[in-house]
Amino acid sequence: MPDSICGTWDMISNINFDGYMLALGVGPAMRKLSLHLKHRKVVEQRGDVYVVKTLSTFRNYIFSFRLDQEFQEFTKGLDERHCKSLVAWEGNRLVCVQQGEKKGRGWAHWIEDDKLHLVKLCFYCATQL
Repeated sequence: MPDSICGTWDMISNINFDGYMLALGVGPAMRKLSLHLKHRKVVEQRGDVYVVKTLSTFRNYIFSFRLDQEFQEFTKGLDERHCKSLVAWEGNRLVCVQQGEKKGRGWAHWIEDDKLHLVKLCFYCATQL
């Protein structure tokens, strides 16, 4: 079993976030605002359910899931997408694949050097955003 990613994590860097938002069609004003926010990520596990909270002074986004079970997700307050999401462990990474309005998007979380890392992924084009 991979290391737990549960805990409270503060953002310390933000690489290519503007490019990711641009690829998702987020408008210029929202991109500019989002680039200046410092996010806090809170990951909790309640039995077999994970709860992930992305918190900022502007907006909060909270979702929950069970590993290896597809669920409907609406990324309200983020990029406003409706998608089907599936989260699973792949090695030491918690990986989410999203299918919907934007094909093959997702993310991966893992812990390295006592820091929670997050990359946004494009499975359709096989790149990290």
